[in-house]
Amino acid sequence: MDIVFGILLVLHLLGWAVVLGGTVVNLRTPAIAKGVLHGVLTALVTGIALAGIASSGSDDDAPSPAKLAVKLVVALVVTGLVVVGTRRPEKVTTGYLGAIAGLTVTNVAVAVLWR
Repeated sequence: MDIVFGILLVLHLLGWAVVLGGTVVNLRTPAIAKGVLHGVLTALVTGIALAGIASSGSDDDAPSPAKLAVKLVVALVVTGLVVVGTRRPEKVTTGYLGAIAGLTVTNVAVAVLWR
C-alpha cells in the first residue's frame, strides 16, 4: 500500500504544480491554460484517494479531519474557479488568476505546516 500511496502523492503534487505553473505563466495575459483544468482535477481526485488511504491506517498516523476538511474546501474552490474560468474566459482577470494561485499555495501550505 505504501507504493500506491507514494504514486498517488507524486500525481497529487504534479497536479498542483500544473495548476500553479499554468496560472503564474498566464498572469500577463489573463487566461486559464488548458492544462490547468486537468491539473486541478488530478489534484482533487488523488487528494481524495490519499485522504482515504491515510485515514484507513492506525489512529496515530491518521491526518486530522479538520485539516482534510480545510484542504478539501480549498481544493473545491480552486476547482470551481478553474471550471468557471475555462467555460467563461471573459471573466478571467489578473486578480482571478491571483486567487487561483494564492489558494493553491494555501492548500500546499496547509498540507505541509498543519501538524
